[in-house]
Amino acid sequence: MELEPILQQLMQALRCLPGVGQKSAQRMVFHLLERDREGAFNLAQSLAEAVDKIGHCQTCQTLSSTDICGLCDDQRRDQQLLCIVETPSDVLAINSAASYRGLYFVLNGRLSPLDGLGPADIGLDKLNARLEKGLIKEIILATNPTVEGEATAHYISEMAKKHQVKATRIAHGVPFGGELEYIDSGTLSHAFSGRNEV
Repeated sequence: MELEPILQQLMQALRCLPGVGQKSAQRMVFHLLERDREGAFNLAQSLAEAVDKIGHCQTCQTLSSTDICGLCDDQRRDQQLLCIVETPSDVLAINSAASYRGLYFVLNGRLSPLDGLGPADIGLDKLNARLEKGLIKEIILATNPTVEGEATAHYISEMAKKHQVKATRIAHGVPFGGELEYIDSGTLSHAFSGRNEV
């Protein structure tokens, strides 16, 4: 049986989501149209509104419906402390799990010469301008512990040194509740090199 072109188009559209293949997209489409048309309508409206109204904060580059996001506008946050992350979802993760009370800067990527992503592509020119103002006293590098993430952290730490800004790196290592025999060698190496005095 040949599927309706509209159904095929919807399935193809859903496949742009990470982790959604042909079968997953098919299940989603049939679920929404057979069992939850109201949910499908709400999803379509919410998605259209988000695409129309959400942009990037002019200060930190996270997703925001205003020119300056709520975190950057919050004067109760430590204005001298800046946490640098790769994505807006990293901001959400840190804000909900940690007791961090400083500001953020979202790279929306990481340095990757193979993918053609250089310093300007991830907003390092904006970060440099922010550091030049002299208000930031410490940056916390919270990029992912990948080759590109480490290279990005190193590049930014060198930039910070030029502005006499202290650069620290979040610890990487054995997760709480983890067992050593199941931890990969790279993680163990990071854990040993970043050990603290007890």
